[in-house]
Amino acid sequence: MMSAALQQDLTPPHPLTWHGIDLRWAYANLLPSISQQTRCLYRAQDVLHDALIRFALSKNPQVHQPHAYLRLVVKSVLVDSFRDTCKFVPLFNDTSELVSSNAQQGHVLEQTLVPSAQDIVELNQRLKALQIIVDSLPKKCRVVFWMHCVEGYTHPEIAQKLGVSLNMVERHMMRALISLRAECDGMLR
Repeated sequence: MMSAALQQDLTPPHPLTWHGIDLRWAYANLLPSISQQTRCLYRAQDVLHDALIRFALSKNPQVHQPHAYLRLVVKSVLVDSFRDTCKFVPLFNDTSELVSSNAQQGHVLEQTLVPSAQDIVELNQRLKALQIIVDSLPKKCRVVFWMHCVEGYTHPEIAQKLGVSLNMVERHMMRALISLRAECDGMLR
C-alpha cells in the first residue's frame, strides 16, 4: 500500500485548467463527441483546438459556465468546418484506381484527374443554366449573390461595400436563393 504522503505527491495539486476549462474534460469527454460528428479524429482535434482558441479570444471575460460555453463554440466551429468542406468536391470517385503498381501510378493518377468529354459537356450545360438563372435575378440580388457565393464576402462586408443595411443584404440573398431554388426545381421537372 502507498502511504498517504506518497499518494499526495503523485496527484496533481489542481486539475489541468486553461481559461477556466478543465482540459482533461475537454479531451476525455468533448473530443470523442466531436470525433463522432466529424468521423475523423484529426478533424475533431482541429475543431477542438480552434474552439479553445476562439474561447480564449472571446470578448466575454466572465463566463459562468465555461464548459457549456465551450460546447457552443465547438458547435459554431463545426458548422464553419462543414461549410468549408462542402465547398470542395472530390476529383475522382473511386480511389481504388489510384492503388496500383509504382510504374503505372503516375499514368492512373493522370487519367483520373482528366474529366471525360461527357463530364465537360454536362458541366458546361449546368454552368449555362446557372448563368441564365443568375442573370434573371434583379441587379442588386445578383450583385449580393455574386459577392457572397463567388467572392466569399460575409453579409456585413457586403453591406459595408454596397452601403446598405445588413437586413437588406440578407433580404437580397434570401430572394436570390428562393429564385434559384424555384428555377432549379422547374428545370428538373
